[in-house]
Amino acid sequence: MIERVTVFLCALWFWFSPCLRVSVVSSIRPRRPLWLLASGFWLLPLAAQQRYLPTDVELGSRLYRNNCFACHGLEGASIPGVDFRRGQFKRASSDEDLFRVIVTGVPGTAMPPTNISDSNRLALVAYIRSLHDSAASAVGSGDASRGRLLFEGKGACLTCHRVNGKGSRKGPDLSEVGAIRTAAYLERSIRNPNESIAPELRSVRAVTRQGAVITGRRLNEDTHTVQLIDQDERLRSLAKSDLREYTLLTTSAMPSYEGKFSSPELADLATYLLSLKGTD
Repeated sequence: MIERVTVFLCALWFWFSPCLRVSVVSSIRPRRPLWLLASGFWLLPLAAQQRYLPTDVELGSRLYRNNCFACHGLEGASIPGVDFRRGQFKRASSDEDLFRVIVTGVPGTAMPPTNISDSNRLALVAYIRSLHDSAASAVGSGDASRGRLLFEGKGACLTCHRVNGKGSRKGPDLSEVGAIRTAAYLERSIRNPNESIAPELRSVRAVTRQGAVITGRRLNEDTHTVQLIDQDERLRSLAKSDLREYTLLTTSAMPSYEGKFSSPELADLATYLLSLKGTD
């Protein structure tokens, strides 16, 4: 029976994604015949595979936020000498190398072993590779002029954001967003702003000793004070000793546009945002 299953898996093997391959192998490993172990076909060099499914990348995205985001940053460019968008690594070139670094960590550095399953490790590799693939096509697939009309019209984005001196200061200034973000990141942020919020973009809620509630986008914070832009676009500096409550919000002030824009409209909007690189 085991031999029949093995032959069946062999026939389908090259249609499986890398993450699915590891899941299958994990389930049959206790009973696998010796010839299957010797063949080593179940984990071919990862550099030769790179056929990750969107579901692999999506799972990897969630794992990245939970395990890697704090050190590597939103797009993997926070560690000197490492930039996932550019495909730049210190100790890896192939997918197999990346997998090994995730498994073992890097002794003598802040990079620890990642205590997750092999299939989840491969999902992380898939997501890391997707960042480079997205950066390689950073010009966008839509129409920037249509995207600008959506940005200023249907999306009403200038209600909160500012571009080249036009719009509101309540949200982040997007005049240079095309120089630091990818199309994939921008589309995800439009669909689900809560998916990953950069620390510098978080909002705060403060309650003074007199009971006044102040919410806004945090600009700066130290041990004793916090500076923010409130909902009326006023710059506020608050002494923490004058506050009864102070909360760093974990959700984005930006609403989700999932279902409000079609896929072509999202592509147009992302392409417009990618065109914003700090010049009029």
